[in-house]
Amino acid sequence: MSSCDTCVVRNRAICAVLDSKEVEALNGIGRRRNLEAGEALIWEGEESVLVANVIEGMLKLSTGTEDGREQIVGVAYPSDFIGRPFGARTSHSVTALTDARVCLFARKDFDRFAGEHPALEQKLLRRTLAELDRTRDWMLLLARKSAEEKVATFLLEMSSRLVEPGCEAPGDKPLDRFDLPFSRQQIGDILGLTIETVSRQMTRLKRDGVIGLPNRRAVEILDRQALEASAG
Repeated sequence: MSSCDTCVVRNRAICAVLDSKEVEALNGIGRRRNLEAGEALIWEGEESVLVANVIEGMLKLSTGTEDGREQIVGVAYPSDFIGRPFGARTSHSVTALTDARVCLFARKDFDRFAGEHPALEQKLLRRTLAELDRTRDWMLLLARKSAEEKVATFLLEMSSRLVEPGCEAPGDKPLDRFDLPFSRQQIGDILGLTIETVSRQMTRLKRDGVIGLPNRRAVEILDRQALEASAG
């Protein structure tokens, strides 16, 4: 592995709570892995054997429905922790949405290391609780919000989770321009909308001067206050 001192997410990942000697010890049980867009890292229903920190890129968390369709249930961003420590089986698949780089650990080795370092366990607990809060917010979005509110909320979520270079944590300085790693169809699957509805809402936001769409993937937030109002 490369030196952790040069890691771009060193101050935001779970290992931020460790001192230099502890990071060196963690370094010794892990390895870096590059993923191409579309490459799977973890498979739903299989034994939990891997956990990882996301260094670069974005990955999707998905589960299969009874009729064979894929349902995206979450997105992992740089500095996020993925996998199921202290667990037997994984509840969802993890696949690279973009070219990505992760810091990978055998789950049993990581479990043992975490058990020996209480600060790391506490960091994992705080992240789990934060993820639970995001999940509850997402349940509200899917159950109660209109199509307009869903699309606006989705764009604000992307803006806040992606980190401006030099910021210490997601949300410190939300991005006003970013590339979506999703197709319109995937956005619809995430939000419970049709592709036509997603396209209409994006076009309406563009027409009203709330966002710009420089190309098929790029989004530029032109009026954040109006976008927040659209999100309800």
